[in-house]
Amino acid sequence: MTVSDPSLALQKAIRSRLIASPELLALVQADHVMDANGRPEIMPAVYIGEGQSIFRRFDATSHATLHVWFQEPGLVQCKEAVSAIVAALRIDAQADGVLPIDGFVVYDMQATQTRYLRDPNGSFSHGIVSVAAIVKAN
Repeated sequence: MTVSDPSLALQKAIRSRLIASPELLALVQADHVMDANGRPEIMPAVYIGEGQSIFRRFDATSHATLHVWFQEPGLVQCKEAVSAIVAALRIDAQADGVLPIDGFVVYDMQATQTRYLRDPNGSFSHGIVSVAAIVKAN
């Protein structure tokens, strides 16, 4: 099978890096880091959501959106989890070397934006992490 879109391989790599983060696992169970839709039934949770790939001639930038959910009255735990996610996903090929993933190599990956949303009823916190990775096909 020829792999032409890096978004699925990147999603798998993101999950692997997140469940290897002791800082994140202190806040969210590994089996609560998943690809799913909607507000989670189990809390806390990290959903690896939407993806997009922008192709160039020799490489691509693949984007992923992560949704972080906690049942809490404020945003403290959510912001702590997002900070752990940002740290876990940083890859700089010049400093750390490249990250091989299924059919591709990641040369650079980082969170490009974080956002925090309050539940109108005050029961949930929702963090959104946008991630971008520069990848090249093997």
